[in-house]
Amino acid sequence: MQIASCTITLQLYGVHSLKGKRRILKSILARLPKQFNVATAEVGHNDTWQTAVIALVTVGNDARYLHGLLEKAIVWLEENRPDAVIEQYNIEFR
Repeated sequence: MQIASCTITLQLYGVHSLKGKRRILKSILARLPKQFNVATAEVGHNDTWQTAVIALVTVGNDARYLHGLLEKAIVWLEENRPDAVIEQYNIEFR
């Protein structure tokens, strides 16, 4: 069994309150599990307006498939959410 996790640091330009940040993150964190069958959570910079750290986690037997799934989620985020710019991301296996 493989456990794959992806930590993503997002820049949220034009956000001027925690309410605005949470509106964007709520949408992202609800959509990614439906689209890619991953678990999601905000895991860092919770009180910073224009920066967010989210995590995606999935479990399976094939590490290459899991890596590809997380890469597809990254591409989807880049293409569909211009309000959340990916600053960096890291994929790990356990």
